Amino acid sequence: MSAPSDPAAAAGQAPAPAAASAAASSSSGLTFKLHPLVIVNVSDHHTRVKAQAACSGDGSSSSGAAAGQPPRVFGCVIGVQRGRTVEIFNSFELVLDPVSGTLDRAFLEKKQELYKKVFPDFYVLGWYSTGSDVHDTDMQIHKALMDVNESPVYLLLNPAINLSQKDLPVTIYESELHVIDGSPQLIFVRSNYTIETVEAERISVDHVAHLKPSDGGSAATQLAAHLTGIHSAIKMLNSRVRVIHQYLVAMQKGDIPVDNSLLRQVSSLVRRLPAMESQKFQDDFLMEYNDTLLMTYLAMFTNCSSTMDELVEKINTSYERPATRRGGRGAFM
Repeated sequence: MSAPSDPAAAAGQAPAPAAASAAASSSSGLTFKLHPLVIVNVSDHHTRVKAQAACSGDGSSSSGAAAGQPPRVFGCVIGVQRGRTVEIFNSFELVLDPVSGTLDRAFLEKKQELYKKVFPDFYVLGWYSTGSDVHDTDMQIHKALMDVNESPVYLLLNPAINLSQKDLPVTIYESELHVIDGSPQLIFVRSNYTIETVEAERISVDHVAHLKPSDGGSAATQLAAHLTGIHSAIKMLNSRVRVIHQYLVAMQKGDIPVDNSLLRQVSSLVRRLPAMESQKFQDDFLMEYNDTLLMTYLAMFTNCSSTMDELVEKINTSYERPATRRGGRGAFM
């Protein structure tokens, strides 16, 4: 899938910030709750598009961003609204035409249909983008989504790193109709939000935080260093046990005198080790072994299912296009 681009930048102009949109505050009275998964998804989307643009060597032209600026990405945010409380749970990417700046309606409807099957209570609440501020062209996308949600929200993530800023670089906007210079205009207004997490998200965020490289290295490098340390520790333990074993064999043969104090220390050390031949050890070992095999098989089944899903998607696409050209309906698996 090609990286979504900003329509104004595709025409050769850098998008201009909308000056009137960030000054006002929302008066709708809605309460917004944002889940961390949305922030992670938007950040991952931006990172992937930025990396792809850097690898291609022409990031400015392919992503629609102005020279010296990171490419902008676009997507939808989904969740539920209960009364005056809007809770944003997840998000997915959008595809824009880089020339006309219009949304790919077929892609949007297909994504909605897929999410409805898995999360029947989730609805499209609005859309997201990246950038330091709102741009004038953002209102075009915002109005295009009003047929999906009559009052969509706009989530803006600022990818620029500001070490002095302690707040999250995320802003949520609503659209309100204001009279400006005697004519009604739809503008963006800021809205307050709170971060809402569930137990699974807290565990995931904590896991990611612990895997974050602290020295600039990759996670694979840190894992290799960790496994190397464990291997060295086991190797050292094995050499120490071999020395003790050789000493006891020599003492048993009479090559060295018997040292009762040392034998008591060795006996105390041996008693601390688990009894390898006990039934409890066998049961615990088999349980851990079966759990490990189960997780391995589950990962294999998941990978196979994902590969099969991609294959079915490609087959459906290949059968759909010829049938569409003939005026018929494509065959889906």
